[in-house]
Amino acid sequence: MEKQENEMKEFLANIVNVIRGMDYIKSEDVPNIDLYMDQVTTFMDEQLEGCKRHDVDKILTKTMINNYAKNNLLPSPDKKKYSKEHMLTLLFIYYFKNILSISDIQSILNPITERYFNGKDFNMEDIYDEIFKVEDIEAGKFFKDIAKKYKQAQETFTDFPEEDQKMLHTYSFICMLSFDVYVKKMVIERLIDTMGENADHPAESDAKEE
Repeated sequence: MEKQENEMKEFLANIVNVIRGMDYIKSEDVPNIDLYMDQVTTFMDEQLEGCKRHDVDKILTKTMINNYAKNNLLPSPDKKKYSKEHMLTLLFIYYFKNILSISDIQSILNPITERYFNGKDFNMEDIYDEIFKVEDIEAGKFFKDIAKKYKQAQETFTDFPEEDQKMLHTYSFICMLSFDVYVKKMVIERLIDTMGENADHPAESDAKEE
């Protein structure tokens, strides 16, 4: 039992270190001056280094960014220069693209950029700050949930051969995490579909608001 508890503490400590290394970019850390493409990719590579799984992985390439602009996912740069709001929008795209399709990201992000990109009262920086100000609270919940699932995984396969249990515990833990991701992804996709249904019937939506 003591060995199991020590292994759990060591595992969770490693997870904490990984998550801290992936700490989100604060809006005040994003340059307030317009940047050229090379400066954009350099900034993203430096700031999101901790998010890489392998050293050779690319964060955001020139081709990716150009495609985002061509597909109207990212507002076009002004004279080949990207503003702070461009950078914050790119960060949203980066976080979304690991779990959602480009078309789904468009469904989520386009209404936001159309309304708030270079907005007068509120802009993309306000949106970004509002989303991430609850980061510490959510991080605490995340660690508790991970610890709970890890403990549950260690309690599975008790009747199986002892030499296989470590492998099976890891498999059980991965399955628990995967199911959690699957369900949340399904909920996100249903929300996106609902947004599309509402967009198809603007008159009906307006009538309800009135």
